[in-house]
Amino acid sequence: MTTAPNGPDPRGEGLAAAAPAAWLLEDPALVVGLGNPGATYAGHRHNVGFQVVDLLAERMGGRFKAGKLRAQVLEGRLDGRRAILAKPSTYMNLSGAAVAGLLRYYGVPPEHVVVVHDELDLAFGAVRLKFGGGDNGHNGLRSITTALGTRDYLRVRFGIGRPPGRQDPADFVLHDFAASERRELGELVGWAADAVESLLRRGLEASQNLFHARPEH
Repeated sequence: MTTAPNGPDPRGEGLAAAAPAAWLLEDPALVVGLGNPGATYAGHRHNVGFQVVDLLAERMGGRFKAGKLRAQVLEGRLDGRRAILAKPSTYMNLSGAAVAGLLRYYGVPPEHVVVVHDELDLAFGAVRLKFGGGDNGHNGLRSITTALGTRDYLRVRFGIGRPPGRQDPADFVLHDFAASERRELGELVGWAADAVESLLRRGLEASQNLFHARPEH
């Protein structure tokens, strides 16, 4: 599905893309979970994007495969719609190279990209959806925006909350969730995976109305 322009881009980059209202069954969506590769980082807050797409892979009944595109990839269907799941095998701050390569290889426009990532400025477990916008200091988003040359892609933001006391946010995101958080994490990751599926089925506005209505913890 080709989306119509949504008016002038205030950044002076021509016409801004519009988020798709929903995907046609054969329009591929590229769903990218952000994280750092390797077992050392697996449980970190910064890797919750990986956890969400891992669950989506289970729902698709497939397994990720490493390829030549600097990412682990799984092609299949979510709710009957064609989807490509990806986990960059680069480190977080180089995620853009993998995402740009995947877009070129699969011929997916940026507005059909869904990036799932951790968000410090949301309470733990809150899920919020948006199209475009800044990176809010997130190195993975900054890398993707730079590599794609546009901020016009979808984001599923998973709240991890702010660090306690004077802990450095960079240190906070590179630690595992607290024991109290881990008790709820499975359910909340499932909620974020539901949000991805809803984006493909209902589009952005309808999904925002549904998922933003849930109160934060």
